[in-house]
Amino acid sequence: MLHVVMSAGAACGILRANASMLLFHCESAAMISSSPRAQESDGAPATDASGWDGAKPADVGLDPQALRQMAETFAHCGEANVHAILVARQGKLAFEQYYSGEDTEWGKPAAKVDFGPDVPHDLRSISKSVVALTVGIGLEQGWIRDIDAPVFSLLPAYADLWTPEKDRITLRHLLTMSPGLAWNEEVPYSDPANSEVRMSRAPDPCRVVLSQPVSHDPGLVWTYNGGTTALMAGILQAATGKTIDQVVHENLFLPLGIRYAHWARLPGSGLPAAASGLRLRPLDTLKLGQLVLSRGLWRNQRIVPEAWIETATAPHMNAPGAMFYGFQFWLGRSLVNGREVDWVAGMGYGGQRLFIVPSLDLVVLVHAGIYASAAQDWVGATVLNRFVLPAAQR
Repeated sequence: MLHVVMSAGAACGILRANASMLLFHCESAAMISSSPRAQESDGAPATDASGWDGAKPADVGLDPQALRQMAETFAHCGEANVHAILVARQGKLAFEQYYSGEDTEWGKPAAKVDFGPDVPHDLRSISKSVVALTVGIGLEQGWIRDIDAPVFSLLPAYADLWTPEKDRITLRHLLTMSPGLAWNEEVPYSDPANSEVRMSRAPDPCRVVLSQPVSHDPGLVWTYNGGTTALMAGILQAATGKTIDQVVHENLFLPLGIRYAHWARLPGSGLPAAASGLRLRPLDTLKLGQLVLSRGLWRNQRIVPEAWIETATAPHMNAPGAMFYGFQFWLGRSLVNGREVDWVAGMGYGGQRLFIVPSLDLVVLVHAGIYASAAQDWVGATVLNRFVLPAAQR
């Protein structure tokens, strides 16, 4: 395993200059000398406390020089404010790098943090993907009978909000962010007009979401909507009598060996922030990507139904940026060295990216602290398209 610990520097013109190209196209890795502090371990496979086996990059078909170039590039790019980059291939941890940089924990004032394997990081909206995985477990366990069931049949406590138009909204529409309810997260989260902010400050988040007027027929239009995830958390709570943090811990995290997990609490209700509040160690977040890559298995143990993984990571709705949307997962495609490479991703505010690349048996995690900046899009794309995918295609 290649392991690097560095402090971020200041120069990243090469990344800014290539930002637009890197979103969907890359022909070669940047030629930057590797740092003398970037040292490769002996690579002897060993299972550490996180449950990962380690491997040298070359032993799993990754170009070590390309990974060193990536390490050096972001070490001299303070603007990117990258906190961690992890790469697993063939089920083994092959690259693990941490930086120091400013970060904010779900709205708390920014502070400088020295990141490392035991330092938790916000997942932000990767939390949505975690909730979707748990819905799949709920179907298998019988807590939820059918994703095509009307939402009001799954949340009978809100029958007073029922209308004939809203009765057509199903759990499937929540999973695909297409319930047809008016919702606006396009304005900054600092703006009280932001729909998720209003939901977060309310004493009953599900009531806020279900009170919204109908703007489209369900299933026709994709609109980014954290309220859909809050409703799914409410459905799981109604079915099990447990809040989303408890359900996820018992049915997803414990089988994965994830012992530390923290959920930020919504200020209005005190409930876990299902859409964006999860905080994990990077090595544990990487497990979630490996779980998806392995079609619901972790160390040969079935945790999520295989059929659910297949359905959740299939395209269901058109999404912005030439991407598709599955069940709270994003689907995209990169063009690297003339080859199209499809991937699935969990994506979170501030540059949190968990890429799953089935054709290359690859999982890539990027954590960053570039909130309220367009750079949060190109940093993850740069890691994937300019460095890791070429390293896997050598």
